[in-house]
Formats: sequence, structure tokens, C-alpha cells
Amino acid sequence: MKIAKEFRWEMGHRLPFHNGLCKNVHGHSYQMVIELEGNVNTNGMIIDFYDLGAIIDPIIEKYDHAFLCWEKDKIVKDFLIKHKMKRVFVDYHSTVENICEDFTNIIGGKLKKLQFKNIQTLTVKIFETPNSYAEKTIKL
Repeated sequence: MKIAKEFRWEMGHRLPFHNGLCKNVHGHSYQMVIELEGNVNTNGMIIDFYDLGAIIDPIIEKYDHAFLCWEKDKIVKDFLIKHKMKRVFVDYHSTVENICEDFTNIIGGKLKKLQFKNIQTLTVKIFETPNSYAEKTIKL
């Protein structure tokens, strides 16, 4: 059995290595779809959607209306700190692929810690635009 839940947030970023428009400060309306595959428990659920929200919502709150900044992007990093902007510093370039990898690791770690033994796989799909996304599946 497979279930899915969708989450949305707004976030700014830039790709300082990029030779095109993405080198500029800009933002996206991100959409993330979490899919969990596994066995239905005695209550008839893989996981309660409320419990899944309790895992994901704090992640979304951290990133919503924040600027995701590569920690070595000194120009933007200094600006964000100086002006006390909401920001998240990461050790990777903020491509949708890297964001998806990071979120998959975070969410997978939380699911493992909470010991949902009936869940077999986690798939995280993050849309940067309505028609562009990255997707990663891991075994739990």
C-alpha cells in the first residue's frame, strides 16, 4: 500500500556558480510530495496523516519564507546576517536535487527514529516549478 501527502512553502535561493539567470537572487513556490509505502497497521493505516504532518511541518516552518544559502556564498550570507533576514545556511548548492537529497535524509532519519516498522520506502518529490522536480526514494 502507498500513501502520499503534499506540502508547500515559499523560499528564496541563488546558484552562484550558474552562468544564467539562476545566479541571481530569486525564489520559488516549492511543492513537496511525500510518499510512504508499507504495510497497513492494525488501525488500518500506514501512518496517520496527522503524525506525518507532525514530522514534516517543523521542517517546512524552518524553510518557509527563508533564504536557502550555500554557506560559502559570502556576498549573500553577509547580507542576510546584516539585515537579520530569515535564512538557512547549508553546505551544498541549493539545487532542487540537493534540496531533495537533504530533505529525504532528514525525513528518513525522523521516520527511523520513531520506529515505524511497517513503512518500507520513503519517496520525496520536490517541485521547484510546476513542471520541474527532483525525486529520491530510500528504503527504511
